[in-house]
Amino acid sequence: MVEAAWSGIGASPVRRARSAWAGVLAGVGVAAFVDETVFHQLLHWHHFFDRSTTGAGLVSDGLFHAFGWFAIVFGLILVADLRRGDRLCGRAFAGGVLTGAGAFQLYDGTIQHKLLNLHQIRYGVSLAPYDWIWNGVAVVLLAAGVLCLRVAWTRTA
Repeated sequence: MVEAAWSGIGASPVRRARSAWAGVLAGVGVAAFVDETVFHQLLHWHHFFDRSTTGAGLVSDGLFHAFGWFAIVFGLILVADLRRGDRLCGRAFAGGVLTGAGAFQLYDGTIQHKLLNLHQIRYGVSLAPYDWIWNGVAVVLLAAGVLCLRVAWTRTA
């Protein structure tokens, strides 16, 4: 029974989709939480919005942190609902977590860092190695998530 729940064997498309969306929300929230905690608070490399005062940067960090927690909470509410009805598809959930985290990090690294110029990963250093690592990790997470989701959708027997 546990193996069937994890693998998604015999899971309906709706069950797999809801499990994947729960994972995407949780993954976005986890990526936002790690970014906020490590790069904003512990390392002090940047704020969510660095184009104004330090106070505005701290407020933007607080809003960003709240966004991340709301995503995690909503994702876990979906997980609880799926678990209560024994409908959680573990592979689809895991794929969703990886996909959500990778997509969020790639969005952050390309749209927020480069296109909108809200902030950079660091200041006063060459950005190229940081950008390559940041976006490279995002692509790896995204690819692993898509692969997990594909496996979850193809396992029907």
